[in-house]
Amino acid sequence: MELWPSPRRELDVETAYGTVHVHHYGPQTGEPIVLLHGHAGHASNWYPQIAALGENHPVYAIDTLDDPGRSVQRAVATGSEENAAWLSEVFAGLGLERIHLVGLSYGGWLTLNQAIHAPERLASIAPLDPGGIEKVPARFYAHMIGGLFGMLAPRPLRPALGRLLANPALSSPPEMIAPLMLGMRTYKPNARPAARPFTDEELGSITLPTLVLLGSRSALVRPRQALKRVTALIPGVQAEIVHRAGHGLNLERPDLVNERLLRFVASRRQEARS
Repeated sequence: MELWPSPRRELDVETAYGTVHVHHYGPQTGEPIVLLHGHAGHASNWYPQIAALGENHPVYAIDTLDDPGRSVQRAVATGSEENAAWLSEVFAGLGLERIHLVGLSYGGWLTLNQAIHAPERLASIAPLDPGGIEKVPARFYAHMIGGLFGMLAPRPLRPALGRLLANPALSSPPEMIAPLMLGMRTYKPNARPAARPFTDEELGSITLPTLVLLGSRSALVRPRQALKRVTALIPGVQAEIVHRAGHGLNLERPDLVNERLLRFVASRRQEARS
């Protein structure tokens, strides 16, 4: 978390599923941006976004339940409604309204799921290379295994391997690698459901302004097919394939991702005023 700008606050919110740990940066007032990291991650993964997003917005990054962050799970959220419920409790506990919800990978699945099942506190959503658009392919698991083996390579070779595998973790600062490897070795999720594909009806029910960013080299989705599906099903969606980016596009192309998110949020605020 030292990679984040200062000062920041740490908060704990009690929910029916456990204690959820939240990191806050930026002003106390304004339309909040809430960040949901990917599977096996934690709030520190958003360090390239925090200063830019938090310049004019309160930013809240959640350590999601059943991941190796600082949240403490006491009950497993086994389905879509339960996952929407604990997030809604966090938003209520923080007193947040008109939230711009941003999620990467499994966090993107949670973001889409929230828009489908509990959109009341949301102003917009921005799933980044999200789960839930199509079935998780076998190559995604191969990609994860390849990344773990890449971590064993000599440090000078890791950036080149990261570019080859479209795996930004291999190019991350050493202080990010250590907790990542610790979590991979020692943390076992408590039967959290996989990011199941949403049905056409579920995606078609999303009425919130939506921005979808997909990595051109994603291991999780087939970007052209995913772009076609979200464009066909989510009303008014803005969707884009980010070139020279894999699944971790917020780390690989941070300036572009930050610019797209801020432009999208600003356009939503202008529409709300008009």
